[in-house]
Amino acid sequence: MRNKRLAAAAALLAPAAIFLAACGGSDSNSTQSSSSNPAPAATTSRSGAGADVAPTTASASTPSAATTPSTSGSATASAKLNLNTSTGADYKRVIPNFPDRFVTEFLEYKPYVSIQQFRKEIGKYNVGHAQLTEWEKYDYVPVKPNDADAETLKQLPKVDDSVASKLVAARPYANNDAFLAKLSELAPGVDLNAAKAMLG
Repeated sequence: MRNKRLAAAAALLAPAAIFLAACGGSDSNSTQSSSSNPAPAATTSRSGAGADVAPTTASASTPSAATTPSTSGSATASAKLNLNTSTGADYKRVIPNFPDRFVTEFLEYKPYVSIQQFRKEIGKYNVGHAQLTEWEKYDYVPVKPNDADAETLKQLPKVDDSVASKLVAARPYANNDAFLAKLSELAPGVDLNAAKAMLG
């Protein structure tokens, strides 16, 4: 008698089990795994107060141009700082391990008219070429298309000695758009938005 009852109960439960299996049941593990790993929130980068910031393009060594610079000194990890408008707080925030004593030095010689001037003035403080090169990954002197020397022009993306000399030879430019058109011609694929942001 007992065996008959068990068989009847099993017969009643079998369709329910099949139904749950077909519907996926209440897979608490999948629910928990999806809720415990929410999609990462989008982040935005903001410049410090008073700073003009030029975007930089991402390179193969950096996953995103919108991330904060790492201590490895990634040139493209963040927007560059305009040396003529940035504050001491901007330098401390953006440049990894930036020494406190150089905040004053960076600010003292503003406005800078060329990157050569910046190198000369800061170089007075026993700063080597390697250190200056590292700092220049995070800042720039605004580029005036009709006045900038070749070294200052080379701050722009994809501008090397050859492109810089051709940009100088093509002067004068009627306006910034004419300069950017020439830059695009001489350096195909250049990030014009990044270049435009660095013009003074």
